[in-house]
Amino acid sequence: MRFDVITLFPELFEPFLRCGINRRAFESRQVDVRLWNPRDHAEGNYRRVDDRPFGGGPGMVMMAEPLWRCLQAIRADRAEPDDSRAPVVLFSPIGDRLDHGVVQRWADDSRGAVLVCGRYEGIDQRFIDACVDRQVSLGDFVLSGGEIAALALLDAVARLMPGVLGDEGSHQQDSFNPALDGLLDSPHFTRPEVWQGPRGPMAVPEVLLGGHHEKIGRYRREQSLTLTARLRPELLDHAQGADRLDKADLDFLRRQKLL
Repeated sequence: MRFDVITLFPELFEPFLRCGINRRAFESRQVDVRLWNPRDHAEGNYRRVDDRPFGGGPGMVMMAEPLWRCLQAIRADRAEPDDSRAPVVLFSPIGDRLDHGVVQRWADDSRGAVLVCGRYEGIDQRFIDACVDRQVSLGDFVLSGGEIAALALLDAVARLMPGVLGDEGSHQQDSFNPALDGLLDSPHFTRPEVWQGPRGPMAVPEVLLGGHHEKIGRYRREQSLTLTARLRPELLDHAQGADRLDKADLDFLRRQKLL
């Protein structure tokens, strides 16, 4: 799949595409990332891409025309039929919240997307109305630009690609994954068995050392249920409403007074 990123700071993406385990997805072009700077499509000696807002107010606004020309160059390079064009996605505080379901849908869509990273006070609304198919947000806060949000999306999609993670089943045990019924993941432990930490000796839970896979599985499930009930109860409600909790899950939650 291909992601075209419209950004004034393409250099922010370059180390990300070369580092970490997810680089396998980018190097293999399973996730083909191409960077486009709207300044290359602006007019004048200064290649200006922003101007003062009509009506006054602080900050500057990205102009519609350079963004439109950049998008047109991307469309020409993609050479897609009109009925199967990749969607244009703008990262914005007013957008839909990015979650696992959204990421999974993009991972399953070979078209990818055109990702627009805004800067300054915002983008001329006329470009948004004419060209943007969807707006996406990381949460209820404001970033200096859309690049961090774009990197988050690319990272989340890349790790779902076959062969990217060392263990094919690794992402299926992540929080929010349907394989985990949309619950939070359980805690993880590694060597040493007893860690001499700042609170004194802290041991790995005994059940994880016994090699009894059924008991380990049940322990992890109960930890997942406990964390979800305490930290994200709406996820537990959704799992229950979708009949994803079995009798053992429900009995455990009732015993712990978590349901």
